[in-house]
Amino acid sequence: MRGIFAAGILHAFDDKGFDPFDLYIGVSAGACHLASHLAGQNNRNFDITLRYSLSHQFINPWRFLKGGHLMDLDWMWEQTIKNYRLDLKQIEEKLRTQNKDYLIVATSMETGGPVYLRPDANTLEHYLKVSSSLPILYRKALDVNGEKATDGGISDSIPVCEAWRRGATHITVIRSRPAHYVKKQSIVVLAVFSLYFRKYPRLVEAFRQRADRYNAAVAFINNPPSGVRITQLAPPANLEIGRTTRNAATLRKAYKTGIDYGNRFIEAYGPLAHNK
Repeated sequence: MRGIFAAGILHAFDDKGFDPFDLYIGVSAGACHLASHLAGQNNRNFDITLRYSLSHQFINPWRFLKGGHLMDLDWMWEQTIKNYRLDLKQIEEKLRTQNKDYLIVATSMETGGPVYLRPDANTLEHYLKVSSSLPILYRKALDVNGEKATDGGISDSIPVCEAWRRGATHITVIRSRPAHYVKKQSIVVLAVFSLYFRKYPRLVEAFRQRADRYNAAVAFINNPPSGVRITQLAPPANLEIGRTTRNAATLRKAYKTGIDYGNRFIEAYGPLAHNK
């Protein structure tokens, strides 16, 4: 649900026709928001959040306690594909004609490392589901190219270093946490994760290192290499939105805040808009 702030920023970008970017890298909800942005479906993710994400058919603690999914991605993907599908042809056409690249981050359960997936019209929806499949909260293990994969946030929550490794020198990072946020590892959560995924020791080790990698990415944002300009758009600390927030008014406020931040960013970007 924290990703609704990013959806607001991308709404502002699309509304103003602002798109100076060559490369998009999305993780989990962020990858879904980018897909809607590339499709030109400006309000899609906000509408989906209010129409489906707040439903007990999606988030259901009682079902989880009985051994089911806390977040039922199967139901969510079925509903959105049936009722509010991405314009897959538009995404493919935009990426091709404008020479842009779009990557979706997942985590290999075998190696624990990040997998940067380049989708096409046939694979996009599945890749988005894999990247969004929060382990334990969604109990299935999904396949990508013959290997088990899960939430991209485990191995590369903020893929700013990957953007740099791919040659980016002007990078915009849209965060779901305030700029000052420092990730800490919960001993209890780590213990549960380690037990649940004991057959995947490298995935467990990746989860153990998750907070350190997250904080290292933030440090990279704050101290980029020479010749690299990084701008981050992060929600204010008082936004008070959590991973499973289900209050519609709070979600609307976060979305509107994202739109405001996006509009201010566009104004500040000014003449740099075409200097990628």
